[in-house]
Amino acid sequence: MDTPEAPWHAAFPAPRKQEPGTMTRGEVLKMMRDGGSVAGKDYLLVDLRRTDHQGGTIRGSINLPAQSLYPALPTVYNMIKAAGICRVIWYCSSSRGRGTRAACWFSDYLEEKGDESIQSLILLEGLKGWAKGGPEYVNWVDGYEKTYWETQ
Repeated sequence: MDTPEAPWHAAFPAPRKQEPGTMTRGEVLKMMRDGGSVAGKDYLLVDLRRTDHQGGTIRGSINLPAQSLYPALPTVYNMIKAAGICRVIWYCSSSRGRGTRAACWFSDYLEEKGDESIQSLILLEGLKGWAKGGPEYVNWVDGYEKTYWETQ
């Protein structure tokens, strides 16, 4: 009898914090559209998907698969800090698994560093919610595949 394979995140400690801060798709879109905040300078969108990276990604996002995040936290933090980014918005398909875990791990790391200048947030409903938000949202998805989202 085969034993089920442990989930990828079982190799890392559970985040201490369990409820990350959040942003709605409307808040993120407003921030992107208004021009007062610049991607990569004022905020960073992080797409945590690895093998399910179909359907496109929100414009300006970087791809950092959740499976590689935990050991890279010090490097990710140093890059974000050096760039002066004050808000990191994590997302996956739904932001209920990888997105929440990543935001909480990063929040824990910020707390360990005593750094209150950076927020670690999730995009509520993830990319699925973004893609289902209508034309004003999908216009901000690079590589948008309509047929992919119709089946989600």
